[in-house]
Amino acid sequence: MPGGGKSTIGRQLAKRLGWAFNDSDLVIEKEVNQSIKAFFEVNGEDRFRDIEAKVISKLCTVPGSVLATGGGAVLAEANRRELRENSHVVYLRSTPEEIFRRLRHDTQRPLLQVADPLAKLKLLHAQRDPLYREAAHLVIDTGRPSVSSVVNAVLMQLELDGVIDASEVPVHRLSKPRPS
Repeated sequence: MPGGGKSTIGRQLAKRLGWAFNDSDLVIEKEVNQSIKAFFEVNGEDRFRDIEAKVISKLCTVPGSVLATGGGAVLAEANRRELRENSHVVYLRSTPEEIFRRLRHDTQRPLLQVADPLAKLKLLHAQRDPLYREAAHLVIDTGRPSVSSVVNAVLMQLELDGVIDASEVPVHRLSKPRPS
């Protein structure tokens, strides 16, 4: 979902793994040389989704990387299949109310520039949740835990699923080491 934490959690997950991070929306903005909001206004959602599908297909082939997709990427069956078959998909699940709390002041998300953004989020969630679950190998409920707690939950589950080897994940200290 928009505001589900994909970019924030994805960046931190990539850092913890020592992997590259890619955000499909940022890649698209570079390719079209404008913001997604501006592109949407001029070209519409259908054209955006065509470009998004090509970018996702390309980014799914980058080894040793974490990919954050736009919230609507799952709308295309081809994207769901591409993601499911060529990556390990983590669905960061949040309630519409929690997302609304995070995004209530955000003016950059085209789909939420409506009279009642919470109602729109509820509708999007009802439509997309089954599609996210279809694409996902793993569902993590995010709620209100800290970013580091969510990243740790993802790392633990990826290890349990055999996707990563914990012995190869760099150890990050939570505080500075004490002098001896």
